[in-house]
Amino acid sequence: MDINKKVNQWSLIALSCSALLLGCGSDGKDGKDGPDGVIGVSIADTPTVMAQFTQASVEDGQVSVTFKLENANGVAVLGLTKDYDLRFGIAQLAQVTETTDGQNFDRGYQWQAYINSLRQPGALPDDTSGLNPSPQYQAGVEAASACEDCLMDNLDGSYTYKFQQNIANVTEPLAITYNGDNTHRVTLELKLPQATANAHHDWQPSSGSTDGIQTRNVVSKQTCLNCHQEESLALHGGRRINLENCASCHTATSGDPESGNSIEFVYMIHSIHKGQDRVTSTPDGYVPAPYKIVGYGGSLHDYGKVMFPQKPAANCAACHREGDDAPSDAALFKADHSSIACIGCHSEKPSENHSSTNCVACHNATNTYPGTGNAEKRHGDVLKAYSLAQTMGASFSNIGLDNDGKLKFDLQVTDPAGNPVASEFIELSTRVVVAWDVDKDYPAYSDASYSNRRFRLSQGTYDEASKTFTIVANTFDMPVDAMGKTFELWSAIEVCFNHGGYGIDEVVMTACSDDTRSVAVKEAPYRFVWSGTGMAEGEQIAMRRAIVDTTKCQTCHNQENHHYNNGYNCQTCHTSDKTTRGDDNYPGGRKPTSFAFKAHEAEGHYLKYAGVQSGTVLKTDCLTCHTDDGITLGRASDRVWRYGDTTTGVDIWVSSDAGACLSCHQKYLKDSGAAHIQSNGGILDGMDADDVRTRAAETCATCHTPTQLLGIHQE
Repeated sequence: MDINKKVNQWSLIALSCSALLLGCGSDGKDGKDGPDGVIGVSIADTPTVMAQFTQASVEDGQVSVTFKLENANGVAVLGLTKDYDLRFGIAQLAQVTETTDGQNFDRGYQWQAYINSLRQPGALPDDTSGLNPSPQYQAGVEAASACEDCLMDNLDGSYTYKFQQNIANVTEPLAITYNGDNTHRVTLELKLPQATANAHHDWQPSSGSTDGIQTRNVVSKQTCLNCHQEESLALHGGRRINLENCASCHTATSGDPESGNSIEFVYMIHSIHKGQDRVTSTPDGYVPAPYKIVGYGGSLHDYGKVMFPQKPAANCAACHREGDDAPSDAALFKADHSSIACIGCHSEKPSENHSSTNCVACHNATNTYPGTGNAEKRHGDVLKAYSLAQTMGASFSNIGLDNDGKLKFDLQVTDPAGNPVASEFIELSTRVVVAWDVDKDYPAYSDASYSNRRFRLSQGTYDEASKTFTIVANTFDMPVDAMGKTFELWSAIEVCFNHGGYGIDEVVMTACSDDTRSVAVKEAPYRFVWSGTGMAEGEQIAMRRAIVDTTKCQTCHNQENHHYNNGYNCQTCHTSDKTTRGDDNYPGGRKPTSFAFKAHEAEGHYLKYAGVQSGTVLKTDCLTCHTDDGITLGRASDRVWRYGDTTTGVDIWVSSDAGACLSCHQKYLKDSGAAHIQSNGGILDGMDADDVRTRAAETCATCHTPTQLLGIHQE
């Protein structure tokens, strides 16, 4: 801009104003300052938006709310109009009783939405198995755009909305009786092209109070995020992101017309998470009972494909977390109110012994049918064996060589007091796994296959007096350069417990039989430095670089994973240098068996682009599993990976960093990607491990820093 021109323009304006003032005959007093303008950002420009209710009231059934919008920095968001995708819901928390066989049962407090509609079945998918189309009521929300004057802009980042739904006398399509003494909840959903906001507000209309009122806050979204990624919980087109909004809309009267299934929140969540394990009893035995919902456009959501990783599934605490910072009603799952929660997991006929869905008539803490127990006890019975096994241990001693130069060691399984456990309580088919080169990705498969490094207790000898097993590792030869290497003895041993259930008062360690449950003893790998004849005292144990944070695995998987359920020491067997004999479902038929490949390709992990495409656990978020520096490249240049060619199936050997990438990307690798890898020193066509080590000169880490890798994977 021409600065001189600008000054001249302002000078002319100033002279004109002076002339006007003089012409008006000034009284000589300065004018008063106007009110300060609002500091804010336009709703069209803000990259973030958050909503918060500040007031709610009901008068003659008319609900009025005030809320404010701010960005992530606390700056007011201005310019909201009714024409944005803005929706509101209203529900009350009412005590519900149910009459069954002439007897009244307290079902606790449940959300009742005032806004409902009756929906007829629409288009059905091609596969209609398990669907029972029928008209269903559905709770909903109202759109601000449907009313010309319901939304008022207060011009300071706050807005007032008057509901279209009068709640004083709701008769259609469902009769809902307003009670001002009940807790009420208003909800807001604002979906912008660039951001989404949800909000809720609970209060008692008769008093206006928000404290000391009845609540139903059972689970925390933070707990869901132990397994789920944030975006996988953005439902209804990404509009609904808060559990409180979900719970007050997925009410007991709501169903899916195409499937005939309830979509009540408790029932829906339990049914979804039971996944592929959900069955029902028939005269011919148990049959799958997958929970199905038909969504927009007749799309089928078959939750029978879900693999719920929290094993055993009886672990209520996976979602129902109590203690510090827990929701106000975290313990509600112990109240024995909801049969619908039971049949969500167990189906309407969990066994031939059940003829009624009134589960809590027998399974309760106050009037329990003999030999049963309430939900807390029955689920606790399943878990007790695991908690008892966690207090036990595996103790190794007398590590050395036998007369033939084979590794030999003694083993005792110990109880919580450190006393040895007798063999009749131990599953003798379970194993101890031996490994070395712990710091170098464990033994090469060519040196000792993992099938030759694991030893059943039944293969050893047992001293009944001392309750000690002696095992000779006679299926492999000790490495010639064993001196100074770090070795590992890893227990995959299980002990036996009686099953909890009907007529069982206590779950205790029990002599193993076909009628017992075996549970892994949770003991960390026992590591030592080899002296040549045994343990080298005082030597520093070499540790493998930190790649995966196993505590993150634990948040999703809990007590059981795939096999060998003592923690997540998978890489001790699943080394980088082996492929399967054949797999017709994988391109080329030769599938790697490395831990990296197994974890990246695992059904249940890879859900964004494969599997059920739910986005539940997103492979793009590396830190779901990895340590903060666990994706640092260039740290293991000697490592070589064995893959199968995706066309011929012939074994190929791959350099370290390239092989890590291929564990996800091999099926999708194009010629351009292969050329990029090879031009930067990577090897994709090695003849053997030595060939790769001779030729590899990877420079991947120069550009692909952990920060850069996280950035491109999270897009």
